Amino acid sequence: MTEYYPIFLKLKDKLCVVIGGGQVAERKILSLLSCQAQIRVISPNLTPKLRDLAERKKIDWESRPYQEGDLEGAFIVIAATNDPEVQERIFQEAEKRGIPCNIVDKPSLSSFIVPSTIKRGNFVLAISTGGASPALARRLREILEREFEEEFEIYVRLMGKIRESLLRMPLDPAEKEVKIQRLALAPLWQYIKRGYWHLIEVILERENLKEIIPEIVSFCTFVESPKI
Repeated sequence: MTEYYPIFLKLKDKLCVVIGGGQVAERKILSLLSCQAQIRVISPNLTPKLRDLAERKKIDWESRPYQEGDLEGAFIVIAATNDPEVQERIFQEAEKRGIPCNIVDKPSLSSFIVPSTIKRGNFVLAISTGGASPALARRLREILEREFEEEFEIYVRLMGKIRESLLRMPLDPAEKEVKIQRLALAPLWQYIKRGYWHLIEVILERENLKEIIPEIVSFCTFVESPKI
């Protein structure tokens, strides 16, 4: 089985070419838009949502089938077409140009595959079976989504604030690392889930991080009433 190197790509302002305009292409394009990519879609037809995006100039649309040369200048290419002959041609052009290429549901014609993901703010968890079973990857994502609930975004934001404050402290680097690791092991996530904000404040005060406590007030607006 092919071994894949897991990586997160920065796509902001990068040209991403998508071949196809159906529902699968729509999902891929919406994901690319969330990364602020520049998107060129090549397809005779588009879904209503993609057509609306094209009309609002959120994506560039060329209303025609794929042809040789369409990948020029692309950072990555995604092909969401069921035509085997077109898939092969796209892959061959991408290989010739040295452009990472994903042919949806065809790992053998792809230089990269797209994992199933869970996103909670800056926290992103990617799940892959190496192309062996995308259905299993989706099932695992559904299971883990119940573990990493929406409030996990708050936890990640809080840990980010903690790290920023600790790095500003006039402490020995080794001591800072000990504090960061200790707080990473603290039950902050469980307290957030249950709405035990006063216990979070106790931990922050103990670690001389009182200046972060006002942030807790704003974080509270992201969740329902505390669970007690």
